Amino acid sequence: QVQLVESGGGLVQPGESLRLSCAASGRIFGVYAWGWYRQAPGKQRELVATITSGGRTNYADSVKGRFTCSRDNDKNTVYLQMNSLKPDDTAVYVCNAKRVENDYWGQGTQVTVSS
Repeated sequence: QVQLVESGGGLVQPGESLRLSCAASGRIFGVYAWGWYRQAPGKQRELVATITSGGRTNYADSVKGRFTCSRDNDKNTVYLQMNSLKPDDTAVYVCNAKRVENDYWGQGTQVTVSS
């Protein structure tokens, strides 16, 4: 089992920044990739960013150049730095951890971008 707890969401104005954190515990040694997904009301969950155990990152086209995904192995934490936020970024952001046998999900943190 892998436990994931997100934090850092909130209400911001367009153009502002937020940094989300995903604190991991449990059987994290076997996780080969970490990800951030988001789900807006009435929409399907979509991939935002991933980072592999080797540090390689991948981003959705809609966030490229604005969001950065990183890891701190000492703290067992994955981050999502979000800059130049737009109203379309409003969603619940959920952390994901992939092991061979299963995907693990956090509860999510709400991000609202509104003036």
